[in-house]
Amino acid sequence: MLPPDYQRILAVVRRAAGPVMARQVGDALGIDINVRSKLEPLRGKLVTLVDRGWLCKLSDGRFTTCM
Repeated sequence: MLPPDYQRILAVVRRAAGPVMARQVGDALGIDINVRSKLEPLRGKLVTLVDRGWLCKLSDGRFTTCM
């Protein structure tokens, strides 16, 4: 079971029509995407989800569900 923050992030990526950037996920979650210090923790959580096998990171830096 994932913590609530991670569940919300995963839900946003799953609802997306295709691979997404961290900025797009942050926008969907209501995070101020113009402030780098707000976006970097989100990027870290996305990478954690990649490391744990919940998401995949493409070579261009976008995130998607693993297939």
